[in-house]
Amino acid sequence: MAFALPPVPRDGPLLLACSGGLDSTVLLHRLAGEPALRARGLRAVHVDHGLHPQSAAWAEACAANCRQLGIALQVHRVSVVETGQGLEAAARAARHAAFAQTLAPGEGLVTAHHRDDQAETVLLRLLRGAGDGLAAMRPLRPFANGWLWRPLLDVPREALQAYAREHALHWLEDPSNQSDRHDRNFLRHHVLPRLAQRWPQAGQALARSAHLLAQQADLLAGEDQRRLARVQGLDPATLSLPALLAEAPPWRARLLRAWVAGLGLPPLPGDAPATIEAELLAARDDAEACFAWSGAVVRRWRDLLHAGPDRAPLAGDFSVRWSGLEPLALPTGDLLRLEPGLAFDTPLRVHARQGGERLQLPGRDHHTTLKHALQDLGVPPWERARLPLLSHPDGRLLAAGDLLVAGEFQHWLDTQGGRLRWVVGVEHPCAPR
Repeated sequence: MAFALPPVPRDGPLLLACSGGLDSTVLLHRLAGEPALRARGLRAVHVDHGLHPQSAAWAEACAANCRQLGIALQVHRVSVVETGQGLEAAARAARHAAFAQTLAPGEGLVTAHHRDDQAETVLLRLLRGAGDGLAAMRPLRPFANGWLWRPLLDVPREALQAYAREHALHWLEDPSNQSDRHDRNFLRHHVLPRLAQRWPQAGQALARSAHLLAQQADLLAGEDQRRLARVQGLDPATLSLPALLAEAPPWRARLLRAWVAGLGLPPLPGDAPATIEAELLAARDDAEACFAWSGAVVRRWRDLLHAGPDRAPLAGDFSVRWSGLEPLALPTGDLLRLEPGLAFDTPLRVHARQGGERLQLPGRDHHTTLKHALQDLGVPPWERARLPLLSHPDGRLLAAGDLLVAGEFQHWLDTQGGRLRWVVGVEHPCAPR
């Protein structure tokens, strides 16, 4: 029983994500049977997460099917590291990283998600209180250096099963798919079958709803960006509180989500906009309220909201000697560099703030407190807490990161043609540089 494939939406070769299970085995066979797709370039990739004792058998099943069809296969073995979001999320992140590494520029990654997967995704996101997320999986979207295509979103699982039986295909069943411990499996085995007993077209209807919601989300996305441009600061990681509060509450929630997504941060949880509304937008002007999630944080300071990675402060007892010749790795994950390839005449001390520090800024004949100088620059408190200070062995403060440099030290840098750089973590679009 053949099923129709939609037209390939873009030019370029295709890379099929092959798991060894029913869905991707059927799609592999179906794509390999299209001479035009072979001619444009068709290959497969399998990711071995190493989480199951028989994971090697999955790779071999993919290899056997690909050999039989004459399709090149690349196998990636990855390490899955949990980061607090659960094993499934960690495995998915490792898998997507492997796909991105494998995908050639302009190539399309093809996955075998089908209509039943789409229905499960809609229900999961509905239960988690998603908004635009109810649009679920898109048939086409950008991915890494190319694009991602899901050609089976209108095909039910039963059609794939019938195709596999007709063509006597060989695949493996993942034992974990039978466990109700995972939410998706619980929906698959207990909820969707009951819905189908009462409403035989439930899966189709849920997938159709996802398609309609995707259209509405796309229409709203343009307005989101127009309104976001009105409230976003010169630093894209900030929002103007007065401008944001001028928007109606439903728009504020949409703009917060669009802002966070545009910064490449993890999606806000379902209740996050309401929490930010109550605890940050309604806070006092002098408050330093924050909302943290999944390694990211939104903070209120003065008349701005700031978003970015949730970075640790510099420990108060941190103090090391530094020659300047090699970049200095700080315990916060930041780096201190002296460029280009210079070294100090005498090793200097890099340390955390203790309070009460003073420095003489260029062009001034008096010393200024570091606290007031940082306030004048508008450096937020959480950035001050991770700021590395550079001092002479005799105690004179020479620099605070690369934000403030004493006149005598700036003169030395100028004569050497040098520059001091404080690199905040891994370079991130939200890093306040």
